[in-house]
Amino acid sequence: QVQLVESGGGLVQAGGSLRLSCVASGQSFSTSAMGWFRQAPGKDREFVADITWSGGSTSYADSVKGRFTISRDNAKNMVYLQMNKLKPEDTGVYYCAGPVGGRVVIASGSWGQGTQVTVSS
Repeated sequence: QVQLVESGGGLVQAGGSLRLSCVASGQSFSTSAMGWFRQAPGKDREFVADITWSGGSTSYADSVKGRFTISRDNAKNMVYLQMNKLKPEDTGVYYCAGPVGGRVVIASGSWGQGTQVTVSS
Protein backbone atom coordinates (compact mmCIF):
# COMPACT_ATOMS: atom_id res chain seq x y z
CA GLN A 1 0.00 0.00 0.00
CA VAL A 2 1.19 3.51 -0.77
CA GLN A 3 1.81 5.99 2.06
CA LEU A 4 1.21 9.65 1.20
CA VAL A 5 2.27 12.91 2.87
CA GLU A 6 1.13 16.32 1.59
CA SER A 7 2.74 19.71 2.12
CA GLY A 8 2.56 23.23 0.76
CA GLY A 9 -0.74 24.49 2.09
CA GLY A 10 -1.14 27.86 3.72
CA LEU A 11 -2.92 31.20 3.74
CA VAL A 12 -3.02 33.20 0.51
CA GLN A 13 -4.98 36.15 -0.81
CA ALA A 14 -7.50 35.73 -3.60
CA GLY A 15 -5.74 35.74 -6.94
CA GLY A 16 -2.59 34.25 -5.48
CA SER A 17 -0.91 30.90 -6.04
CA LEU A 18 0.16 27.86 -4.05
CA ARG A 19 1.90 24.65 -5.00
CA LEU A 20 0.96 21.51 -3.11
CA SER A 21 3.32 18.54 -3.00
CA CYS A 22 2.69 14.92 -2.13
CA VAL A 23 5.48 12.43 -1.47
CA ALA A 24 4.65 8.77 -1.81
CA SER A 25 6.30 5.65 -0.51
CA GLY A 26 5.54 2.21 -1.83
CA GLN A 27 6.42 0.22 -4.89
CA SER A 28 3.08 0.68 -6.63
CA PHE A 29 3.22 4.50 -6.87
CA SER A 30 4.84 4.72 -10.28
CA THR A 31 2.18 2.45 -11.80
CA SER A 32 -0.82 4.12 -10.14
CA ALA A 33 -3.06 6.94 -11.28
CA MET A 34 -3.09 9.56 -8.52
CA GLY A 35 -5.44 12.36 -7.57
CA TRP A 36 -6.07 15.42 -5.47
CA PHE A 37 -9.30 15.90 -3.53
CA ARG A 38 -10.50 18.64 -1.20
CA GLN A 39 -13.01 19.15 1.58
CA ALA A 40 -14.43 22.54 2.47
CA PRO A 41 -15.92 23.18 5.92
CA GLY A 42 -19.36 21.62 6.18
CA LYS A 43 -19.15 20.01 2.75
CA ASP A 44 -18.39 16.58 1.37
CA ARG A 45 -14.95 15.76 0.04
CA GLU A 46 -14.76 16.36 -3.72
CA PHE A 47 -12.57 15.47 -6.65
CA VAL A 48 -10.12 18.15 -7.83
CA ALA A 49 -7.76 16.55 -10.35
CA ASP A 50 -6.14 13.29 -11.35
CA ILE A 51 -3.23 12.08 -13.44
CA THR A 52 -2.40 8.76 -15.07
CA TRP A 53 0.59 6.70 -13.99
CA SER A 54 2.69 8.04 -16.87
CA GLY A 55 1.53 11.62 -16.50
CA GLY A 56 0.28 11.52 -20.06
CA SER A 57 -3.33 12.30 -19.23
CA THR A 58 -4.96 14.55 -16.66
CA SER A 59 -8.49 15.58 -15.78
CA TYR A 60 -9.94 18.35 -13.64
CA ALA A 61 -13.12 19.35 -11.89
CA ASP A 62 -14.89 22.09 -13.81
CA SER A 63 -14.44 24.47 -10.87
CA VAL A 64 -10.62 24.39 -11.16
CA LYS A 65 -10.10 23.81 -14.88
CA GLY A 66 -7.75 26.39 -16.35
CA ARG A 67 -6.45 27.45 -12.91
CA PHE A 68 -4.97 24.26 -11.41
CA THR A 69 -2.38 21.92 -12.89
CA ILE A 70 -1.58 18.42 -11.64
CA SER A 71 1.78 16.83 -12.41
CA ARG A 72 4.02 14.06 -11.16
CA ASP A 73 7.65 13.00 -11.05
CA ASN A 74 7.86 9.22 -10.73
CA ALA A 75 11.62 9.32 -10.23
CA LYS A 76 11.04 11.32 -7.05
CA ASN A 77 7.76 9.65 -6.04
CA MET A 78 6.05 13.04 -6.09
CA VAL A 79 2.69 14.41 -7.17
CA TYR A 80 2.08 18.16 -7.39
CA LEU A 81 -0.88 20.50 -7.63
CA GLN A 82 -0.10 23.99 -8.89
CA MET A 83 -2.97 26.29 -7.95
CA ASN A 84 -3.22 29.70 -9.59
CA LYS A 85 -5.84 32.46 -9.48
CA LEU A 86 -7.08 31.11 -6.17
CA LYS A 87 -10.57 32.01 -5.00
CA PRO A 88 -12.07 32.00 -1.49
CA GLU A 89 -14.20 29.01 -2.53
CA ASP A 90 -10.98 27.02 -3.01
CA THR A 91 -10.53 27.04 0.76
CA GLY A 92 -10.41 23.60 2.33
CA VAL A 93 -8.26 20.65 3.29
CA TYR A 94 -6.53 19.17 0.25
CA TYR A 95 -5.77 15.45 0.11
CA CYS A 96 -3.48 13.44 -2.11
CA ALA A 97 -4.85 9.96 -2.80
CA GLY A 98 -4.56 6.94 -5.03
CA PRO A 99 -4.77 4.76 -6.91
CA VAL A 100 -7.63 6.56 -8.64
CA GLY A 101 -10.09 5.21 -11.19
CA GLY A 102 -12.94 7.22 -12.65
CA ARG A 103 -12.18 10.14 -10.32
CA VAL A 104 -12.65 7.90 -7.29
CA VAL A 105 -10.03 6.36 -5.01
CA ILE A 106 -10.20 2.59 -5.21
CA ALA A 107 -11.32 0.68 -2.12
CA SER A 108 -7.80 -0.43 -1.23
CA GLY A 109 -6.30 2.97 -1.96
CA SER A 110 -4.51 5.40 0.32
CA TRP A 111 -5.09 8.95 1.52
CA GLY A 112 -2.68 11.47 2.90
CA GLN A 113 -3.36 13.36 6.10
CA GLY A 114 -4.33 16.53 4.22
CA THR A 115 -2.97 20.06 4.03
CA GLN A 116 -5.01 23.19 4.77
CA VAL A 117 -5.47 25.83 2.08
CA THR A 118 -7.11 29.09 3.08
CA VAL A 119 -7.86 31.80 0.54
CA SER A 120 -8.80 35.20 1.92
CA SER A 121 -10.94 37.68 0.00
